[in-house]
Amino acid sequence: MNREEMLLMQAAEECVEVAQRLSKANRFGMQQIQPGQTLTNRERIIEEYRHLRAVLGMCGIDAWELSDESDAAETAKVAKVEKYLAFSATCGRLSDQEGGEHPIDDQ
Repeated sequence: MNREEMLLMQAAEECVEVAQRLSKANRFGMQQIQPGQTLTNRERIIEEYRHLRAVLGMCGIDAWELSDESDAAETAKVAKVEKYLAFSATCGRLSDQEGGEHPIDDQ
């Protein structure tokens, strides 16, 4: 395995660790501290996210550069997620939705 392959595998593993921390926070709350740990689930998510960013940087991937293109992509993603949150609320799956309903054009 070459360096790039090794780093890509490490990045994938960091993604899994972020997902695991998100799952724990979903089940036990953002402020819960796992027995034997000193950080909250929120703090541990941030820690794992930073690990992912570090390894992606080592791969030559800096998706957090400040540019109009990256800002527009992030804004578009936020709008899409909000649209589907609103749709989920209309389906009775989201109980604490804030804001109005938004029609769903594509799924």
